[in-house]
Amino acid sequence: MPLYNRRPELPPTLPPPPLGLTELLARVRQALQQQLADSYWVVAEVAELTVPRFAGAHCYLTLTEQGTDSRGMPMKAQARATLWSQRYQQLAPAFERATGQSLRAGLKLLLRVQVRFHEQYGLSLDVVAIDPSYTVGELALLRLKTLRLLEEKGLLERQKRLVLPLAPQRLAVISSPTAAGFQDFVQQLDEAPYDFALTLFPAMMQGDDAPASIRAALDGVRARRGQFDAVIIIRGGGSRADLVAFDEYGLAAAVGAFPLPVLTGIGHERDEAVVDLTAHRALKTPTAVAAFLVERLARLEAAILGLGEQIVGTARRQLSQRHARLGQLGSQSRYAAHRQLDAARAALLERTRQAIQHPREQLQQLGASLGRFRHQLPRAARRTLAREQRGLRQRDRVLLKRFARHHRRRRETLLRRRYQLQLALERHLHRAELRLYRFQSAVDNEQLTVGRNRPKPNP
Repeated sequence: MPLYNRRPELPPTLPPPPLGLTELLARVRQALQQQLADSYWVVAEVAELTVPRFAGAHCYLTLTEQGTDSRGMPMKAQARATLWSQRYQQLAPAFERATGQSLRAGLKLLLRVQVRFHEQYGLSLDVVAIDPSYTVGELALLRLKTLRLLEEKGLLERQKRLVLPLAPQRLAVISSPTAAGFQDFVQQLDEAPYDFALTLFPAMMQGDDAPASIRAALDGVRARRGQFDAVIIIRGGGSRADLVAFDEYGLAAAVGAFPLPVLTGIGHERDEAVVDLTAHRALKTPTAVAAFLVERLARLEAAILGLGEQIVGTARRQLSQRHARLGQLGSQSRYAAHRQLDAARAALLERTRQAIQHPREQLQQLGASLGRFRHQLPRAARRTLAREQRGLRQRDRVLLKRFARHHRRRRETLLRRRYQLQLALERHLHRAELRLYRFQSAVDNEQLTVGRNRPKPNP
């Protein structure tokens, strides 16, 4: 016997009749409508975006998200979405006002969507609302991440440590040549009483290509950095969306690491771009940059003029002090001279008195001596006269002998000098005759040369 009862054989069932594709897709659409809520908040990244090209057109998006499947494998979810014309005209301006930038590819959005399925077009999402606060938070996180990375690499303060020259006049300007901000900057400097040498490095100042264009201009300045005192990055005013390029990490890092001081005048009033934080100095507008440069030169000129006035004042004070000191020394010299003159006069009077009194005393003594020798004088005079006569005769004989010898030597000397003078005169006359002869020969030769070079008269 079998261990179990046999199953009763069931009558064969017929397979369900096949469905048409239209009917199947209609059932899918009906099931989605029954199972899904009216709308959902969805977080997704905009992979592609088609902006309406004319009024009344719709905006088409491709939303993506990186995720994993049930087996843990990476998977990329993707769906088409549509912003109908009327909603786009409401949501897009509100999003730009709140976030500072327009809807574009690469943004991460929080959207309220309705799931739609159509038999012909398949699954799609209708966007009915956008929460800009989520995107603002994402942008703030991205900005904070950029700032932290710049701070870790020391690029937020490197430009601040550079020394801006006292008189920056050789300027490398990075701007669009047709921008109104650049024209205002140039006009402001032209109206200043100082001379500025501007070299423009053209670059795109807005759009997705702006960071790369500005970095290329910085590379051009770097190659000629010895010719400039500072770099100026300027652009006119614009919406917050136009200034997103200046929050790019690569551009901010290039500015922070640049070897010359970088001044920015990006034309915004409310928020600071990341480039402003890495630059040496950030000003609000291009005209503010020009005013800063002019004011810096004006302060330098005022400081130089002030130092000149201080030097002149100090020199005048020192000169006045020296004049006063010189006058004081002159007065002291005159007083000392008067004192010395008075002392000399007193000494002279004393010496005069002594000189008068001493001869009188000597005269009295001589008178007394003269009285004593009065009687001895005739006899002494006779003896002295006889002695002197003998000596005089002896001296006469000696003088006659000396005179004869001296006269003979003088005569020989005179004859010798006469001969030398005659000889010198003859030599001088001979040299004069030679010079005269040479001069006459030169004159004759010149006349002969002139005569030969004179043109002969025509016959």
